[in-house]
Amino acid sequence: MAKHHVTTTINGDPYEFLCEAEETLLDVLRDGLQLTGSKEGCASGDCGACSVMLDGRLVCACLVLGAEVEGREVETIESMADGEQLHPLQQKFLEHAALQCGICTPGFLVAAKALLEKNPDPTETEVRYWLAGNLCRCTGYDKIIRAVMDAAVDMRGS
Repeated sequence: MAKHHVTTTINGDPYEFLCEAEETLLDVLRDGLQLTGSKEGCASGDCGACSVMLDGRLVCACLVLGAEVEGREVETIESMADGEQLHPLQQKFLEHAALQCGICTPGFLVAAKALLEKNPDPTETEVRYWLAGNLCRCTGYDKIIRAVMDAAVDMRGS
């Protein structure tokens, strides 16, 4: 079977890759491009661990085919920190101990960043609804919600 040649932008950088027709964006990112920050939790779009931004829209990379990103812009968890400087959300996740095993963390961070870019002053209920597509089996959700709320305050102040 012929591979698809894809030219795209990932985290602001141009990328070219070859992929099989049935290969997911998550597989391309992790296996082909060695961008391993996005995690595979369920492979069915139910857990949010593989959340990325595609043309400014939050999607599960396990539900998008690699060939579908031709000419599009992808943002992954790898784009959040600025070198050694953590994004405020990443810092607050550490301060609030809002992570344990780390499988869900990248997806929560990408989704929370998308929320705060859209709504810099969300209510707790809005945060909970926005992150409802992300599942965590270790920490529970209160620390995650507190971290996002605290980051929102800091980000509005800066």
